[in-house]
Amino acid sequence: MITDRQRHGTGWESTLVNRVRAAALAGVHLVQVRERDLDAASLTRLVTACVESVRGTETRIVVNDRLDVALAAGAHGVHLRGDSMPAERVRRVAGRPFLIGRSVHDRDEAIRVTEGSELDYLVFGTVFDSRSKSGSAPAGLDRLSAVTAATRVPVLAVGGMTVERFASVVEAGAAGGAAIGLFADASADSLVERILALVKSARYS
Repeated sequence: MITDRQRHGTGWESTLVNRVRAAALAGVHLVQVRERDLDAASLTRLVTACVESVRGTETRIVVNDRLDVALAAGAHGVHLRGDSMPAERVRRVAGRPFLIGRSVHDRDEAIRVTEGSELDYLVFGTVFDSRSKSGSAPAGLDRLSAVTAATRVPVLAVGGMTVERFASVVEAGAAGGAAIGLFADASADSLVERILALVKSARYS
């Protein structure tokens, strides 16, 4: 699950934390807090609330690119942008079992950043047409397959993910999928049902 508070209107903070909790209870493994334009204090407060909301579950919270906020809020890891600091620098500061993920956009980049690196996972995309990346042409399943075949680091597919598409990205070698709209666009009443369907599809795949 990747967060986007802009989709939740007023009262977004409680809505977002409640959805993170629902995702955790339904079996989602990883939540990336991706509120890039929040100031440090507001972001730290949000991440702290998300970490507390998943306590007692297997869900882990990672923060988009802000290692300082991740450490201050007690998050389980950080997700690095493609132009961010090397994973090795993060590992020297944070140690283990702190999670480190990174976004990649092609096979060569995936090979370059994972050679001798400290990365725990990669996120590759945009695989399908996506509202969140409306200006980007979809990479497609063939390019996803090329990335997953080029590295032993687990790869999550992102971009236009739906429950119905999940099996195809697993067949292409992905370890899982990442999404914003899949979680944000569901009504509050249907959110848990949608998440449970996704988790069931993932485990079946």
